[in-house]
Amino acid sequence: MHVKYITLNLATIKLRINQKTSIMKDRIIKEKLFNHPIEKIWNAISKAEEISSWFIKADFKAEKDYQYTFTSEPNEKGCTTINGIVKEANPYVLAYTWIVADTNIETTVTWTLEAIQGGTKLKLEHSGISSYAGDTAIAMFESFNGGWDNCINGLTNYLKQEVNAR
Repeated sequence: MHVKYITLNLATIKLRINQKTSIMKDRIIKEKLFNHPIEKIWNAISKAEEISSWFIKADFKAEKDYQYTFTSEPNEKGCTTINGIVKEANPYVLAYTWIVADTNIETTVTWTLEAIQGGTKLKLEHSGISSYAGDTAIAMFESFNGGWDNCINGLTNYLKQEVNAR
């Protein structure tokens, strides 16, 4: 009986996650078109000083196996440190593990850039969220989903400021 409850609970988590947005299982996918050259977007997502300007304080290098740390001010959700390892850093794909402080749960964030006429298409994918247990998976999905919306907005605003600063 206890095992049935766990199985039902996991099925419910997957069902509820799939109903939230256009994702498959435990993936968040965000896409955005920018009217900036691909190199500009690549630098913004792969250089520590730029990441720190628009997203979060970063000790980061876009080098395979680099152990990075993102640090933010304490907030209502208590999320202050993210760390992980860069798995891929080939222009224009950047993938790294994503471990929220004190969870030891590893998820993966992948940025993919594609040059298009007049700019760049950015795709951000965060996968592995169902690795969290029970209702925590739902809460983390919702937190990550909103956080990535804020992240893309921050990147957009940063790039606008960079253009206006010229």
